[in-house]
Amino acid sequence: MPGNKNLAVEKLDKVCRWSITTYKCTRQVLSEKMGRGSRTVDLDLEPRLEVLSDDRQRYSHVTKLAQTLANQLAQMSLTQKSLGDAFADLSLKTPKLHAEFGLNADTQKFLSRTGETLVEAVNSFTANMNTLVNKTIEDTMINVKQYETARIEYDAYRCDLEELNMGPRDASTLPKLEQSQKTFQVQRDKYLKTRNDLSTKLKLLEENKVKVLHNQLWLLHSAVSSYSSSCQHRVEENRKRVSLLDPSVASLSWLEDS
Repeated sequence: MPGNKNLAVEKLDKVCRWSITTYKCTRQVLSEKMGRGSRTVDLDLEPRLEVLSDDRQRYSHVTKLAQTLANQLAQMSLTQKSLGDAFADLSLKTPKLHAEFGLNADTQKFLSRTGETLVEAVNSFTANMNTLVNKTIEDTMINVKQYETARIEYDAYRCDLEELNMGPRDASTLPKLEQSQKTFQVQRDKYLKTRNDLSTKLKLLEENKVKVLHNQLWLLHSAVSSYSSSCQHRVEENRKRVSLLDPSVASLSWLEDS
């Protein structure tokens, strides 16, 4: 029985402390929003948090655009494949235009295959960007929330201590002042630890972010460059093939011909 009683008292004490902390923090948040509260500003950490928030938004935007591009390229590649099949069918059924339809069939099928490779590269880029934004950065954002909670608690107890220090000191207030000082020190230590943990996490995130983006951006650029070069090379090859079929047609570009 005594053990159960002590356990109940301990639970009640925790609930009381939680209620007091919740009340103080709520009051602190409202006070800050109304412009009356004193807020601790870390001149080193908070600019880095602003950069993180901005990066997260921009990277998310780039990721969505890349995914849209991949979807559009995939649809174009599918259309090119269907068009190539249609040209190939007409090539067999139209002997007088067999070469012309066949040339266009080969071109569209080539573009389709090349486009599929580009889609894979863009999808890979998108997947890695999603990991960076929704896992790596999001994991750091958890630390940011923990830091902000610790900061609010620290400021709430700091403001309480400052109010008590400005009041009268007598036999009834000294015990409260001493207890407030002890609680404030606990909150301060918690705040500093959370702050240091977050600072370390931000440094590691920055290093990882640069490494990931460096690799992914070069891979994407390489894929796009390869796609463009392949298409250009195919056009040049086709012009040579056309010149063998009909020199008068090969001398005109499609823009000139139109």
